[in-house]
Amino acid sequence: MPGPSDPFRILIVDDDPGDVLMIEEALENSSVDKQIQVVGDGQEAMEFLQRSGRHPDAERPDMILLDLNMPRMDGRQVLSRVKSDEDLRTIPIVVLTTSSTDTDILSSYTLQANAYVTKPIGLDDFTDVVQRIDEFFGRVVVLPRQG
Repeated sequence: MPGPSDPFRILIVDDDPGDVLMIEEALENSSVDKQIQVVGDGQEAMEFLQRSGRHPDAERPDMILLDLNMPRMDGRQVLSRVKSDEDLRTIPIVVLTTSSTDTDILSSYTLQANAYVTKPIGLDDFTDVVQRIDEFFGRVVVLPRQG
């Protein structure tokens, strides 16, 4: 958990540049002091989290916003790997995806997602949803401290 003066670190894992841009803009307009990192697929997300490949100096995120349907390694695989890793499993993961199928929702929670949010279609609704996630995880909940 960030200290009082530390920014809230968010890792966005999404392969859609348009969605990433909308997420970043929504986060920039919220009141939580934050640091945003973006990776384009699950493979790169795991490299980031494990500080390998192009990310040897990556800082552990306080929260992950995770899309499900991506190339190379999808969000379900990322969820499975993160939640089975002793060092990473306490990072809250919010699935933020276009899918609203019961199968995707159930599988995400079975894989221990902390929340499942379907991306709204309208820009105002999309912004509102992302800001609510940011406010909740950045200000309301208490997250475990990482040593």
